[in-house]
Amino acid sequence: MIKRLTAIDITGRKNGAKLVVITCYTSTMAKLLDGQVDILLVGDSLGMVVYGMDSTLAVTLDMMILHGRAVVASSQGAFVVVDMPFASYQASKEDAFRAAARIMAETGAQAVKLEGGAEMAETIRFLVQRGIPVMGHVGLMPQYFNALGGYRYQGRNETEATIIREDAKAVAEAGAFAMVLEGVKETVAREVTADVDVPTIGIGASPACDGQVLVLDDMLGLSGQVPSFVKHYGQLGDAVREAVGQYADEVRSGAFPSAPYCYPFKKPSID
Repeated sequence: MIKRLTAIDITGRKNGAKLVVITCYTSTMAKLLDGQVDILLVGDSLGMVVYGMDSTLAVTLDMMILHGRAVVASSQGAFVVVDMPFASYQASKEDAFRAAARIMAETGAQAVKLEGGAEMAETIRFLVQRGIPVMGHVGLMPQYFNALGGYRYQGRNETEATIIREDAKAVAEAGAFAMVLEGVKETVAREVTADVDVPTIGIGASPACDGQVLVLDDMLGLSGQVPSFVKHYGQLGDAVREAVGQYADEVRSGAFPSAPYCYPFKKPSID
């Protein structure tokens, strides 16, 4: 029987083997990715990737639970983290616990992830003390994009760099077992990784991070315009268009379905 990774296993990878993390939103992809990566992140990016939203802000707790349940049910060894959506945890630590408890109980996931630095430390501590493993997320935080002035990388000057360092330290000290560093100037991400005692998972950050994460659809070439830090490891968008184009041609010409793709039948007997 395959044993899932635990939060303790993930924390133990600090300065060890690099953590491989990828977003995952569906049962089909969970089956394909399980065994290839260490962590499946059911990100609130599904709002944009799956539902075509302009941002992650309209993603609901129910949406995250439905997708999280599918990913957990179709994976065996990967550690599954589910994002807490906007407005499900910011109002109070008690609200955060209720939302996180629903995610854990209704999906079977091993942890939740929330965005925020020093201002969320008390909430992180509250959740961890009550048995909910928390992954932090600092730097560029998509749920904060209105306040940050858009999706711009962070740590451009010493003021921003200091905030990121302090946020990362606060998140680690509050009990997060790992944290995502997104859209952070490379030198700052390198410093943070050296300074905190939990693994950092970079996305548009630094190769010095203890792991890396990408949005699955971006790296497979299934998205449109993507950030400059994304490397395309496939061009499945082209393959999908080609396959569906061939299917459409054959349907229109009558070539599909041919006999091998039809259920056998007997000609009616004539009495």
